[in-house]
Amino acid sequence: MTDAVSTTSRLHDATVRSFASDNYSGVHPEVLTALAAANDGHQVSYGEDVYTARLQEVMADLFGKEVDVFPVFNGTGANVTALQSLLPRWGAVVCASTAHINCDENGAPERVGGMKLLAVPTENGKLTPELIDKEAWGFGDEHRAQPLAVSITQTTELGTCYTPAEVRAICDHAHSLGMKVHMDGARLANAAAFLNVPVREFTSDAGVDILSFGGTKNGIMYGEAVVALNPAAADGLIYLRKMNMQLSSKMRFISAQLLAMFADDLWLKSAGHANAMAAKLRSAVEAIPGVLPTQATESNGVFAILPDGVADRLRESFRFYDWNAAAREVRWMCSFDTTEADIDAFVAAIRAELTP
Repeated sequence: MTDAVSTTSRLHDATVRSFASDNYSGVHPEVLTALAAANDGHQVSYGEDVYTARLQEVMADLFGKEVDVFPVFNGTGANVTALQSLLPRWGAVVCASTAHINCDENGAPERVGGMKLLAVPTENGKLTPELIDKEAWGFGDEHRAQPLAVSITQTTELGTCYTPAEVRAICDHAHSLGMKVHMDGARLANAAAFLNVPVREFTSDAGVDILSFGGTKNGIMYGEAVVALNPAAADGLIYLRKMNMQLSSKMRFISAQLLAMFADDLWLKSAGHANAMAAKLRSAVEAIPGVLPTQATESNGVFAILPDGVADRLRESFRFYDWNAAAREVRWMCSFDTTEADIDAFVAAIRAELTP
């Protein structure tokens, strides 16, 4: 088959760099090595393998011995499955209006999960007890979907980070109302690197009931995990994962990747590097007249407003997304493999566009 593409051919230009998403990056070399090591021989399918058993032990060390871990394919599946386990059919979820479950999951929480989202506008992507109360009402009213869960994102979609005290305040308030708390941790590693505290301080110890633990944005090929930090608050995860088409037959390959990230704190090192590159980018663009940062840079993202037309011209060389096109606000994301040279080249391009 002379027209067939060789299995060893690279179809893309590996020198092209992007600031569009931390999903654009490849797989960390240590994760690829771990996948190759896990590939030899046979292991029991559907999670009865030694890698998934070991992942349970590692997660228990991180979050507490009572946790239950359920590897899944992707973040949307993790969020939907986790939230379903917290809610009856008549339940609703209070979340920030910018939350991934509200803006970027194509109705999956509502259509697949069968839950109503009660979205609250925020200034920085972070909920507070006072903001939660804007939708946490109508308990016992048969005409209103019952607000029985709160979902927060760590770090938020705006790149901001909840402190342990802020998470604790939300959990205490939600629990006092009979609500449960879910954390979308797609970028949990970036939060842990930024806060520089044990991850359980702003998760299990702060009162979070269930966690979507992210891996894909931090250097693995595919896979996340639903972590029931308070298993008594979650119901039916073993069944919900299968119903939501998130049960991997060859689960060892998801678990092996996550284990590789935990080895020698690679997950924190990778996230810390991405954060540091975002901080370098933020520092550089602050000195360029015409660039107006809009959010605190507390993880691996920089948000900024650019003069009219500048973003489109920059995108001829560097791909990135508009966050709020009407306001000319853009989002620049760094990854575990972003280099200082990448930042320097991008900053030079921005400066060239804005220098008379």
